Amino acid sequence: MAGILVPAQVALAKPSGPGENTPLNLPTHTTQSASTPGASGGSLVHTFVGLAIVLAVIYGLYWVLKQVKAGKEERSSGQGLSSIATLALGPNRAVHLVRSGREYVLVGASEHGVTPIRTYSEEEAHDAGLIPDPADVDAEGLEAPLPARPQKSGILLKDVLDEIRRRTVRK
Repeated sequence: MAGILVPAQVALAKPSGPGENTPLNLPTHTTQSASTPGASGGSLVHTFVGLAIVLAVIYGLYWVLKQVKAGKEERSSGQGLSSIATLALGPNRAVHLVRSGREYVLVGASEHGVTPIRTYSEEEAHDAGLIPDPADVDAEGLEAPLPARPQKSGILLKDVLDEIRRRTVRK
């Protein structure tokens, strides 16, 4: 405890020792520094080369990540399933028409889950007007405008959507 408390005269006294009062012997002549106008050209080149390397690394990582993502999407999508159409019904609610092999499944999606509504065969989907006939698709795979045709049988998509809205819309 006594070593911590030092009297004020001792604490404020001038230091006594050979190292504290020794003058420094610094050289009086100065050397040229890197801040002269002629010396900045090399540092500018180094800066641009460094920037080019950083940009090349960023682009390389972008390209690699894009290739990895494309590979994963290709493996996950496959040929058996595809989304044909989507209709938003409200926030976080939609109806999707999904092709699964030769069948078409109408599903409702919300924040609580996905619910199958109806399954159509290829013929039923054509008859209901959900998908175009192969004759209505041109050589480039684009749909030609469909002429108005009467529905042959079954439930109309509009009726299904009205029923979904009746069941899901809060009053």
